[in-house]
Amino acid sequence: MRVMTKTDSPPDTVSLKEASLYWLKLGFISFGGPAGQIAIMHHDLVEQKRWISESRFLHALNYCMLLPGPEAQQLATYIGWLMHRTTGGLVAGILFFLPSFFMLCCLAWVYMAYGSVPLVAGVFHGIKPAVIAIVLFAAYRMGLKTLKNPLLWAIAMLAFIGIFVFKLPFPLIVLSAGMIGLIGGYLVPDYFQANNGHAIKQQAYGLALIDDATPTPEHARFSWSRVKQVMLWGIGLWALVMLTLIALFGWQGAFTQMGWFFTKAAFLTFGGAYAVLPYVYQGAVEHYHWLTPGQMIDALALGETTPGPLIMVVTFVAYIGGWHAQAFGSNYAGLSGLMAATIVTFFTFLPSLIFIFLGGPFIETTHGNLRLTGPLRAITAAVVGVIFNLALFFAWHIYWPQGLANAVDWFSVVLSLMALVAVLKYRANVVMVIVASGLAGALAQFF
Repeated sequence: MRVMTKTDSPPDTVSLKEASLYWLKLGFISFGGPAGQIAIMHHDLVEQKRWISESRFLHALNYCMLLPGPEAQQLATYIGWLMHRTTGGLVAGILFFLPSFFMLCCLAWVYMAYGSVPLVAGVFHGIKPAVIAIVLFAAYRMGLKTLKNPLLWAIAMLAFIGIFVFKLPFPLIVLSAGMIGLIGGYLVPDYFQANNGHAIKQQAYGLALIDDATPTPEHARFSWSRVKQVMLWGIGLWALVMLTLIALFGWQGAFTQMGWFFTKAAFLTFGGAYAVLPYVYQGAVEHYHWLTPGQMIDALALGETTPGPLIMVVTFVAYIGGWHAQAFGSNYAGLSGLMAATIVTFFTFLPSLIFIFLGGPFIETTHGNLRLTGPLRAITAAVVGVIFNLALFFAWHIYWPQGLANAVDWFSVVLSLMALVAVLKYRANVVMVIVASGLAGALAQFF
């Protein structure tokens, strides 16, 4: 006689409160970038809790990978929405980045208020070289997964030449790569075959609450009326906040320009946060001068050391920009920074949430496996070249802080090489590398 086990039946229904507590916990422990965050959710939700089956999890993941925005945060939003309607999706999506938001605002305040203190300055002098290694490692990992043939290598090199030599804007590079992928997908489809960068080995973990054969819940069924409703809410909410900023600060006001700029940035995050960082750099540093190149590097370093999606770097960037803008007077620079960080975070994540509520019902109409398209594959290849350019640009500002005509900062050169060996050869944890580099910089202040 066969003994029944707990995996022979699905788990009990999960309440919104129970799910919310999990999403909050995830917001505090979601280190390791998208791959690590997705692995955590897979372990918790598929293997342990069995809230969702393997195939439904991967089906949602493949859709999220097609979208601009942080795929891990969008995956959490999708699962939360599938389980508890729009409220569940909003709770999951917002709690995924909310802890990181508060952490980065606090770090940004310390950075701006006490960054000139020698010990604090030494810490940041140490972590800057580590950022070069981390960005190079990101380019290496993405290239390893993406550049599978000479055509994709050529796209990556053309993207690098375009942004490094000709200073082409990032959106133009993305558009050009997408067109190449669109045409190439028809002419030479074998060169644009997709691969899932976050592939997870499929196994059986028992019946899940949302299993392979579980019918799509009523709220997740596709209808054109729902599409129109979501679009109206999304556009209406965006317009309401934007018009409020225009009324209060004018179109040329720093807060308004931040909202507009980071709305555009939110639609360019194909390939992860590293893909959009060059665009953010071009706009925030070179065009608007919201912060300096050195501060941008520090923003990336702190973004790597906090939980949540790496795109949260923009929160730190906005805080510094708001601090400098002093919209409420010189005595309230911190309040101005917090307001800017809130505005930018809102405009960055609003599209991510809308994409899930807009496309989720359509995705639920078929449980087939979505694949990355030719254009997206070409864009990802171009991003490799753009990220490599970003690493070189950071190296230029860190190794020659006073310009190429002046002395080389050999401490930074050696420290970045050590960090690169640590992450590339020994697969050291990125957070630990940044912490160790910061300590090295602090100790260097005493010698």
